[in-house]
Amino acid sequence: MIKYTLLAISLCFNTIQVLSQESVINDGPYLFIEQGKLISRSIVAGEVITKEIAINAYDTSFMPQKSIFSGVEEIVALSDIHGQYDLAVEILQNNQVIDEELNWNFGAGHLVIAGDIFDRGPKVTETLWLVYKLEKQAKEAGGLVHFILGNHEYMVLHKDLRYLHEKYVKASDLLGISYDELFGKQTVLGRWLRTKPTLVKINEHVFLHGGVSNDFLSAVGFDIEEINKTMRESIDRSKEEMKSTDFYSTYYGSNGPIWYRGYFYGNLSDQSIDSVLNRTNSEHMVVGHCSNDEVVSLFDNKVFGVDSSIKRGKYGEVLFLIKDNFYRGTKEGEKVRLE
Repeated sequence: MIKYTLLAISLCFNTIQVLSQESVINDGPYLFIEQGKLISRSIVAGEVITKEIAINAYDTSFMPQKSIFSGVEEIVALSDIHGQYDLAVEILQNNQVIDEELNWNFGAGHLVIAGDIFDRGPKVTETLWLVYKLEKQAKEAGGLVHFILGNHEYMVLHKDLRYLHEKYVKASDLLGISYDELFGKQTVLGRWLRTKPTLVKINEHVFLHGGVSNDFLSAVGFDIEEINKTMRESIDRSKEEMKSTDFYSTYYGSNGPIWYRGYFYGNLSDQSIDSVLNRTNSEHMVVGHCSNDEVVSLFDNKVFGVDSSIKRGKYGEVLFLIKDNFYRGTKEGEKVRLE
């Protein structure tokens, strides 16, 4: 009996140790721009570390890049990482987009992240800083990284924090600041995020999180630069103000670019898809937002869905668009042609 009691105590102690380790928070850095100074705030083993760093250690001013690109030979796309940093890294490494040291390895190619790095998972901050770094490295190599904002980016920036992982609820409490304010206008990541697009066009492919609907096109047309400008400016508008007109329902509603699910659940006809492509002068729509078990092709390769459920933390894929050929890049790095 004593033997089994000691075993039970040992198992209980080990369980407590594991739980204790899991509850220890590491997060950051969050960089605040204060009176010409750069203040770094991080959480290390549950303790808040605050220090001043050189103002030139990070960029503090960002400009939006253009939204339309042509002549790009290789494109790779994924979406809906949702804080699953480790899995996203594995997928990108196995598909030769980044190397073992987490550096850019895709040359003059373009990487598109079609929204939703935020929410659900435990490593949002790590993912943001990785994309921030890759963006610079890609540009130096002649390539580009496009981080498109999805509905969850806009939700966090508009103080809708329903889908935060519990880690970030605790981190916010430790730092004594609302989670959305960690990405405010006086932070490095906040300023960076405010320059990001809602959609981009590369060659004849349009990339965005939700999708372009015929209803949205009828309401606002398809000037990509103007749509991106409008959405960027909306980040710091209140919901009350936006809802006082039809602006909110047009841009943030179920037929808007960050929430639309019609390609997957709208029972659309081929004619409806053709209408969208004609009105946007494009050949393909590449979107996230609607989860599948792998990258999918719809409407005879006119629509690609790149939300391969990375958010579940077990599997995920990328889409390669190489000239006129399309491939699923599996988690293991195998290319499977989409016919």
